[in-house]
Amino acid sequence: MPVTVQARGGQTQLVLLVTILFVSYLTIAMALPVVPVFVHTQLGGNNGWSGFAVGVPFLSTLVTRARAGKLADQRGGKTCLLSGLRYYVLGSVICLLAAYGAFGAELRFALLVLGRLLLGVGEGQVSVGTILWGIGLMGHARAGKVMVLVGISMYGALAVGGPLGLALFHWLGFGGLMLVSTLLPVLGGLTMRRFPGTPLVAGQRYSLWQVLKPILGPGAVVGLQGVGFAALGAFLPLYFFSQNWRFAGWGLTCFGCGFVFMRLIGGNLPDRLGGAPVACFSLALEAAGQYLIWLAPVPLAAFAGALLTGLGCSLVFPAMGREAIKRVEPHLAGTAIGGFAAFQDIAYGATGPLTGLVADHTGYATVFLIGGASATLALALALQMLLSARLAARVKEAD
Repeated sequence: MPVTVQARGGQTQLVLLVTILFVSYLTIAMALPVVPVFVHTQLGGNNGWSGFAVGVPFLSTLVTRARAGKLADQRGGKTCLLSGLRYYVLGSVICLLAAYGAFGAELRFALLVLGRLLLGVGEGQVSVGTILWGIGLMGHARAGKVMVLVGISMYGALAVGGPLGLALFHWLGFGGLMLVSTLLPVLGGLTMRRFPGTPLVAGQRYSLWQVLKPILGPGAVVGLQGVGFAALGAFLPLYFFSQNWRFAGWGLTCFGCGFVFMRLIGGNLPDRLGGAPVACFSLALEAAGQYLIWLAPVPLAAFAGALLTGLGCSLVFPAMGREAIKRVEPHLAGTAIGGFAAFQDIAYGATGPLTGLVADHTGYATVFLIGGASATLALALALQMLLSARLAARVKEAD
């Protein structure tokens, strides 16, 4: 089918949108490997507290997903996205206060948690708003491609943000890093305000609970997939430090490079092949990567495991997200995206503190064994979805 001038214009605007999103998302990405180090070295916290500080934004994202989806459906993706960037700014400012050494360690930790809670609220609105805005530009038939490009932007920021955040932390301290993190979403928001929004889709609105049943299967798969990434983001730098290995920040870079590479070469696969087949292949790669980190005897093996994890995680969200959106009416896309992404939020929010407690007793390597087992379980669920879909297709053909 030939591409219309309108479609080309929408694609150009989408590329500009995700490019600006990349810059704004560095606010989240740069802090990810730094927070556990900051809690350990400057606040005297243990692995459980470090994991809690890393995971708490995902908990606040989870409890506000329904609001984000409703906001996107009722007021549009642009409004939802800009609201999320304002939360980025406010959260970063409060985290900046946690760097003030005159405060006690308990107060500084409380400020850090509060700031990261607000960042989590912003994250829910930024991701849902960007996806819905992109779908408005490209159409529901290209929902998989939209999620691929949004993911490239976010996880590309993770690839750059890991070493960049640790470098800024080393050069400027935690306060300097948070100051940079405050300015980036301001720049992104001022630029995005110039872009036109997309029309709202008319239709009766429903609550998240009313659309939860049809998205339950894809949501469970993406939630289990998220355990591996959350474990890697929270504890790979500390795992390296505990082994006296160098270049801890490059683990997230390997993950991000694998993630972006797979989306670049296979970004159209969910729309072409369907969600379940792509998810099965991807989850097998993620499981292999997590098991490799668990057994890694040298840093190079851990980097290879992080790369495999990135390759595997890359297409699970758009593959299952496409399946989730297909199961609801177009005017409920924002609510469906919010509910679907909430399953991943649960994994991200719970993995840090729970695996941190495990790491306190059994070491950091066990964290990645848990990630591998979770990906294996997700693979089993995706295979069940694939087999059920093929059986239903055969029954339909027979009729």
